[in-house]
Amino acid sequence: MPKFLDDAEMAKFMHQANIEPDPFRKLCVLLLARTGMRVGELTNLPQDPVVRIGDHHWLHVPVGKLRNDRYVPLHPELVELIAAWQAGNADRIASTGRLLTDKVSAVDRHRLTRMVRRVAKRAQIGHVHPHQLRHTLATQAINRGMRLEAVAALLGHRNLEMTLVYARIADRTVADEYNDVSAKVDHLYSTILPADAEGPHMQRLRQQHQRMLGNGWCQRPAQMDCRYETICEACTYFATDPDHVPVLIRQRDHAQQHHQPSRVRLYQQLLDNATTETKA
Repeated sequence: MPKFLDDAEMAKFMHQANIEPDPFRKLCVLLLARTGMRVGELTNLPQDPVVRIGDHHWLHVPVGKLRNDRYVPLHPELVELIAAWQAGNADRIASTGRLLTDKVSAVDRHRLTRMVRRVAKRAQIGHVHPHQLRHTLATQAINRGMRLEAVAALLGHRNLEMTLVYARIADRTVADEYNDVSAKVDHLYSTILPADAEGPHMQRLRQQHQRMLGNGWCQRPAQMDCRYETICEACTYFATDPDHVPVLIRQRDHAQQHHQPSRVRLYQQLLDNATTETKA
């Protein structure tokens, strides 16, 4: 199985990448992390790879490992970083024909590896290889609901079995799904706190959001929705009866206390059905 960073590790990594003082290193690392490009694709980016299609900016990834090219939707932050780098380094970029050129040379895979390792070291998450950022982006996208077809197009895979059969999906649907996923991941990246910042009151508040499962606890943060949380109750085969009214009331009240309107509506509907059956 591909090795990837979990959400906590990636949050620490992105925090360090975002505060990286060197603009060239910041651009290189964020391009890897936010596009899922292979290292070879990144080093071969032409001097002006950004194109605008409709309302979105796309990164044109040239012919690479699979002998094809593709367009990857760009995060707004990357659009700004690329434009700033092009404006301040036009002569150097023109001399090599590569976007990622600084006063030393066009970047190569060895420099990129050192950049990623430096950021990972500051984040205190151990050894990280550039290709792990590609696997991490795919894992985060799938876990947050991005379709497999869209992930395959984003990464340049050729079929859903990841066996390198190219499937091109460069349309508004991919961009919309990518932007939706980016917003959810951005929320995660914006909540970095020092290790000692969580006092006993914050810890107790966080633990209140645990949800008991059949064999453990779900510790999903309260601000992150989970489509599977009430999947059984929403199933057409689910049935309840008046005996379960007290439990349903507690579940509805719990949802209200934690500001989860979708769960409130679901449990209220179940309550209405159960009380109607009681009256009948």
